[in-house]
Amino acid sequence: MTRPRGPDAALSVRAKLTLSYAAYFLVMSVVLLAVVAVFLLRYVPEGRIEIVSGADAGRYVPDRGDLIEAFLPRALVALVGLGVVGLAGGWVLAGRVLRPLQALTGAARLAADGSLSHRIHARGPRDEFGELADVFDTMLARLERQFDEQRRFAANASHQLRTPLAVTRALIEVAQSDPDHDVGALLDRLLRSNRRMAGTVEALLLLSRIDPTTSPPGELDLSLLAEEAVETLYETMTRRGLAVTLDAQPAPARGSAALVQELATNLVHNAVVHNLEAGGELRIHTGVTAGGSAVLVVANTGPVLDPATVGTLVEPFARGAGRARDGDAAGVGLGLSVVDSVVRAHRGTLTLVPRPGGGLTVTVTLPPGPERIRSGNIGPPTLEA
Repeated sequence: MTRPRGPDAALSVRAKLTLSYAAYFLVMSVVLLAVVAVFLLRYVPEGRIEIVSGADAGRYVPDRGDLIEAFLPRALVALVGLGVVGLAGGWVLAGRVLRPLQALTGAARLAADGSLSHRIHARGPRDEFGELADVFDTMLARLERQFDEQRRFAANASHQLRTPLAVTRALIEVAQSDPDHDVGALLDRLLRSNRRMAGTVEALLLLSRIDPTTSPPGELDLSLLAEEAVETLYETMTRRGLAVTLDAQPAPARGSAALVQELATNLVHNAVVHNLEAGGELRIHTGVTAGGSAVLVVANTGPVLDPATVGTLVEPFARGAGRARDGDAAGVGLGLSVVDSVVRAHRGTLTLVPRPGGGLTVTVTLPPGPERIRSGNIGPPTLEA
């Protein structure tokens, strides 16, 4: 939407600056001439001046009126020349001053047309325009990254939802064409497909509610949320035969308890789903660092992961090669994406480190709560390789 222009929109900023420079130049010139007139002509007497004696007797001497008559036309011509010089110099100076702004305007037009890859890369002194250009480049880079993530997210979400929908449609078509088909097996497969779609939709809704630009208010304790996550997934852990170790030291932090609870649950669920099918281990530790930051560490056994691809696991629907999944505990590929979004919303850090013997160690660090524990009690859980 174009903003309506006012009556003074005909003059550009460069023209306005030029007129301002020229007007200031002229005013200073007039002041200078006035000072000369006041402090010089005041010593010249008014009226006819006669020299009555000496070698210059009878010689004509101009008085104040004669000097003003001779000086004023030339002063006006000089002022006109100074005005022309002021306009020309002001136009050049205004152009040099506004050159960075023109680069910003061009970059903004390109961004408005959908091109977010352009950068200003301002050179020169670190003045206000240079800082503005750097901030604009940072904004463009962030927007480009977010748009790319949204495009990949939309493509992945469409793919993930299309698969269970296609399976559901195929099952229904088979049931229609074969009246003697096992209804119980059909309903069981439809239920699993429906659960997968529901889990994907719920995870997508959760991701849409997380705003990474704002830090949610409130106070929480990571140890309590970790204990609740373990209690929620205890039945699944028992069914899979995992050896679970929970070391929940107090870890006060600031943020949304509801979002961090989702973080802890998704993190523990991810460690359960992608663990070994037999003889798996899971260790969870909470505490604080020496600086008072709250830390949650989850380490699990599992398949060997490539260190070069571990960083991509936070991408929506990304899964490491060879990572195991079972029917009831299978995830939808958004667990670590939710964790990453919640961590960024709380101004925290997320670290993923593959274990040499297989599995993953995930460390979440959140800003300290109001009751800082200065001593520090965090010690990352270790698993035998």
